[in-house]
Amino acid sequence: MKKSLLFIFLLLALPGIAQDKDDIKVGLVLSGGGAKGLAHIGALKVIEEAGVRIDYIGGSSMGAIIGGLYASGYTAHQLDSIFQETNFNILIQDDIPRSAKTFYEKEDDEKYAITLPFDNFKIGLPTGLSRGQNIYNLMSRLTRHLGNLEDFSELPIPFFCIAANVETGEAVVLDKGSLAQSVSASGAIPSVFSPVKINDQLLIDGGVANNYPVEELRDRGAEVIIGVDVQDSLVDRDNLNSVFDILTQITNFRTISDMKEKIPKTDIYIKPDIRNFSVLSFEKGQSIIDSGTVAADKKLSKLIALSDRQKAPKRTIKIPRDDTLQVSSVSLEGNNNYPRSYIMGKLKLDYFTDFTYQDLNEGINNLSATGNFNRLNYRLTPNEDDDYYRLALQVEESDSKSYLRLGLHYDDLYNIGALINFTRKSLLFPNDVISFDFVVGEQFRYNFNYYIDKGFYWSIGLRSRYNNFNKNVSFDFASENAELEDIGVNNISVDYRDFTNQFYVETLFKQVFSFGVGAEHKYLKITSETLNPDPDGNDAAFEKSHYFSTFGYLKYDSYDNKYFPSRGVYFNGDFHLYLFSSDFNDNFAEFSMTKGEFGYAFSPLKNFAIRMGAEAGFKIGNDGVNTLDFFLGGYGNNFINNFVPFYGYDFISLSGDSYIKGLVEFDYELFRKNHVIASVNVANVGNKLYSTGNWLNLPDYSGYALGYGIDTFVGPLEVKYSYSPEIKTSNWFISLGFWF
Repeated sequence: MKKSLLFIFLLLALPGIAQDKDDIKVGLVLSGGGAKGLAHIGALKVIEEAGVRIDYIGGSSMGAIIGGLYASGYTAHQLDSIFQETNFNILIQDDIPRSAKTFYEKEDDEKYAITLPFDNFKIGLPTGLSRGQNIYNLMSRLTRHLGNLEDFSELPIPFFCIAANVETGEAVVLDKGSLAQSVSASGAIPSVFSPVKINDQLLIDGGVANNYPVEELRDRGAEVIIGVDVQDSLVDRDNLNSVFDILTQITNFRTISDMKEKIPKTDIYIKPDIRNFSVLSFEKGQSIIDSGTVAADKKLSKLIALSDRQKAPKRTIKIPRDDTLQVSSVSLEGNNNYPRSYIMGKLKLDYFTDFTYQDLNEGINNLSATGNFNRLNYRLTPNEDDDYYRLALQVEESDSKSYLRLGLHYDDLYNIGALINFTRKSLLFPNDVISFDFVVGEQFRYNFNYYIDKGFYWSIGLRSRYNNFNKNVSFDFASENAELEDIGVNNISVDYRDFTNQFYVETLFKQVFSFGVGAEHKYLKITSETLNPDPDGNDAAFEKSHYFSTFGYLKYDSYDNKYFPSRGVYFNGDFHLYLFSSDFNDNFAEFSMTKGEFGYAFSPLKNFAIRMGAEAGFKIGNDGVNTLDFFLGGYGNNFINNFVPFYGYDFISLSGDSYIKGLVEFDYELFRKNHVIASVNVANVGNKLYSTGNWLNLPDYSGYALGYGIDTFVGPLEVKYSYSPEIKTSNWFISLGFWF
């Protein structure tokens, strides 16, 4: 009886033993290849449809990014959706939204074409075009469900990735720590992304050292290996048309040579046809994914046969969709120069209050926008005894404190100008910045700024500028000078010089609101060679006064782009009370100038934006001083004093102590960053418009414009043709580069 029971038990157990013996462990190796690595998604779709269970994954570069997400529980179709919704231009360039920048940072960021480290008066070069912060942010959000998992062997699919030590050139296997940080390091393409520091090692793209880690996968227990190879092949001389092509070819020498040994170690080798794509062809993402599907389909029979040999079910994980959480504590590491209050003020994170990953990313962007940090790593880990999370933030402060910045600009008022800037951070305080702009060209100018950034507390600033231009202007500009009537001229050539110094304090609300007050000294010198010279033979002057005033302003700016906004709201209100003057013309009395500008942009259709704007300004008090009146005409940005752009008229053609203006623009993005813009503006300009009620009259002045603009790294390149039906004349306006 006992023998019979033992025999029956063995019969029942043998199928299980045979099942375990036949259950094949399958490894998946994914190579690097930049955008070409999107083909991995297409291949994974076919592997899933064939029913193959993946037991180990190893990857380099883009293979690490896609492999890491797949190992963390995402399906191939989920990965397809994620990457279809991703804007790779923003992701790669670390294009920080304007909403993450303070007003000072917006102005600072939108006038320089090139920024170079300049420590110890030595010009350096950046370690990469991008710090890779946006990629890290994306990976951190997508892997939040892993909690505090540190060992990649405990992922739903055990995983490792390869990075390269930039100091030694050796391959580094990453299988513990932060998954987001590890795959970011593996994908840090040299010259495109800055190296990533992990365990005191400076790491770059794993493809440099080992772009197809098949041996490492076999060592971890994989019995059958599926490999997806998206590496380049060598190209002929006809396709070596740039330095980048040649450098890529040289890099491929080693990887292609290595593959002669690695391919035979791969049981099912999938090679998508990616010859027509480059490492940055993300705009062709769907075609690249399809190429992976086509290549994997050719191996479908082998994949199905492999699936039939597997017995155990595939491990699945439910990824939570709820993106709302609360934080109970924040720990900081690496902030040696910047106090906790400064960092927390930028994060805008409240304890025990609902927030989303989008809110967290906005706080991280606020810190990134300062330029004070090379990289910001963070982990959200759930508390064991409640539903709250702990945020561990590790900051890597920038070693560079001094910068040399360059810009170039041309317009019809200032003509050609080259901008040279020196910026020094943390000069007197950890969170201060001092900046000198020198503009050399036909019109010399300078700007000086010193700013102590206290985030959402009261920040302190000092500004000084010298600005000048030469222009033929209307008689109204100098109407107080009776000599013009005697010589019978309608236009005069003026040399306009402005020297302004300000002290101010300001505070911010939600990064887009700014309120400030301050005191100002202004020296205006306006001369003309048209008039008779003074007794010393100098050009005649009709303004040469010092003005002292107090001022206040309120700004709101949620535009997504300064020069070609497609959405957002803009408001700028300014009030100046002029209290004293040296009174060159002996006609000064206290007066004030008030002006406001409102703009709204929206996009009703894809690639099509409508912008609407309204402006108004008026003077209260002294009628004698007219050199600070409102002067309309021309096209441009960053005009000083009360100069206002107005299509249809040349610069400074219309003037008065009050005005009201309306503007509508239609912007069609013909190609990426190429804009066709049609504009119409109307205005009433004159003296005492509001007290007489004339501002309610139909507009006396109108103008139309048609232009073409290109948004480039040196700034907007624009050509505009404008016409006014009142004076029946047209003007061409050309602007090249950022305005400064």
